Amino acid sequence: MSLSSPILLGIESSCDDTAAAVVVGGVLQSSIVSSQAIHERFGGVVPELASRAHQRLIVPVVEAALEEAGVGKHDLDAVAVTYGPGLAGSLLVGLSFAKALALGLGIPLVGVNHLEGHLYSVFIEDPKPPLPYLCLTVSGGHTQLVLVQENFQHDVLGTTRDDAAGEAFDKVAKMLGLGYPGGPVIDRLAGDGDPSFQNFPRTRLGGAEGPFDFSFSGIKTAVLYYLNRFSDAEREALLADHLPDIAASFQTAVVEVLVGALRDAARATGVEAVAVVGGVSANSQLRREAQAMADEERLGLFIPKPAYSVDNAAMIAVTGHVKWAAGIESPLSLSAVPALAVSE
Repeated sequence: MSLSSPILLGIESSCDDTAAAVVVGGVLQSSIVSSQAIHERFGGVVPELASRAHQRLIVPVVEAALEEAGVGKHDLDAVAVTYGPGLAGSLLVGLSFAKALALGLGIPLVGVNHLEGHLYSVFIEDPKPPLPYLCLTVSGGHTQLVLVQENFQHDVLGTTRDDAAGEAFDKVAKMLGLGYPGGPVIDRLAGDGDPSFQNFPRTRLGGAEGPFDFSFSGIKTAVLYYLNRFSDAEREALLADHLPDIAASFQTAVVEVLVGALRDAARATGVEAVAVVGGVSANSQLRREAQAMADEERLGLFIPKPAYSVDNAAMIAVTGHVKWAAGIESPLSLSAVPALAVSE
């Protein structure tokens, strides 16, 4: 294979999704994700169960990605893999497999920060954003505003001080008896609800010039206090009659905070393009409001399609390709870093 069309395998196992993808010359050829439904009964990811499932699934998932791409393992030029942040046991499964494969084939290993993967998930498909661009990462574990510049320079302009937005969605969904994961269910319900039914707080830490930090523990607590105002019988009747309204009121508050911070940070940095990535970027209201804001501010908006918003290996493979093309490789001594920051 020529240097202009290297073949990279990407592996992602930071949480409860076992994923593999193949890119050729930076162009995605396959993307396989195996999700673990077992965690739904526990209302959240159980680390031990997740790591055991990764051990069982990693080989068939990688084989499926190679087969779909029409390449064999001996065609690979490099292996890209997530090494953090995430669950330690889950990270170790993917990282250990990638190290063994790279060593056995005598090809480079490229460690990829999972958060970097989300930042560059907008490069999986065309059109791609121009550098620099402002990226809002919104997921179950992270809510950040990052200025993405050339040469893998990432300036964190804002982050959550407590709960991430996706975490707040899951916790509120649990309060409302909606199960796990909560984000998609709340999004569906909110479509039939009245967002003005209840005025939940919009919390921003910092002004229009920054910092652009977030806090979502307050709105989570506000929903809890609101529900606790009612007796058990009254609460049951309330949820029977107004569940979509409560979902819409909560979701609107969160989306207004996210889009407002994105708008203010875009004005402060003077960028021409913004992106919204991470699992919560699949939220339909967030997409609509972000697009409306971008149109009003005359900004280019880039949001990966839902399959590339959630955890996936396509973003790891594409980010790995960019790093490898820039001459960035990792030693086989690379360790899993569960608390890895986007700037590391």
